[in-house]
Amino acid sequence: MATLVLAAGMPRAGSGWHYNLVHDLVVAAGGQDARTIRRRFLLAPILTEVNCNIGALTAKRLLPTLLPAALGQRYVIKTHAGPKPLAAWLVQRGWLKPIYVYRDPRAAALSAYEYGRRGLEAGRANAFSHLTTIEEALDFMRLYVEIWAAWRARPQTLVMRYEDLLGDYETETTRLLAALRIPPDLPGVPAALEKYRPGQTRKEDRGMHFHKGQPERFRTALTPAQLARAAELFGPALLEMGYEI
Repeated sequence: MATLVLAAGMPRAGSGWHYNLVHDLVVAAGGQDARTIRRRFLLAPILTEVNCNIGALTAKRLLPTLLPAALGQRYVIKTHAGPKPLAAWLVQRGWLKPIYVYRDPRAAALSAYEYGRRGLEAGRANAFSHLTTIEEALDFMRLYVEIWAAWRARPQTLVMRYEDLLGDYETETTRLLAALRIPPDLPGVPAALEKYRPGQTRKEDRGMHFHKGQPERFRTALTPAQLARAAELFGPALLEMGYEI
């Protein structure tokens, strides 16, 4: 069975950018376009949105996505969810390769809150529009810190920081290629890497989300009380993630 690649990530951590980077590298190395797989194998009810998001990694959702892999089709799906028993079993056996991207949860919470507000102002509510305060956004992000910890605990997971991918693209993509076992000089790989280099996204690209976030803006945008709440919620995890409290 071909390895099914899972581009997992924290919301508002450039996960759309990350997914498309991983996806196009796999395609350049001989894998299949996930949108084509979705259409051919009638997986649209399971792999939703532009970036083939599987949502929760339940057996009911995950099992149908294994059929193309069982037929030798390597492709990439996306999730924000944590590992469940079947996913963990597949990871352990090398049939599911997780690549996880995360961001400072304080910055991610601020971005989620602001994105939700912008959606409401434009008359297009989104997945974050229910967050009416920064405090709610911080509480919301606590779940994703737990999910980060769950993926990080699995040695088969390549864990990537959004800030490192943004600031040291060469080093991080070298790690990514190694994890995917893709030779860097393979035809198509340099072009894919260049396409997703920070600052290269075109306005017409869909599903990319963003990759231009200001990593430390939360320090001035959040109040002292909100920063204290974030430290209370995320304290030990922030240090493990490599951030200063």
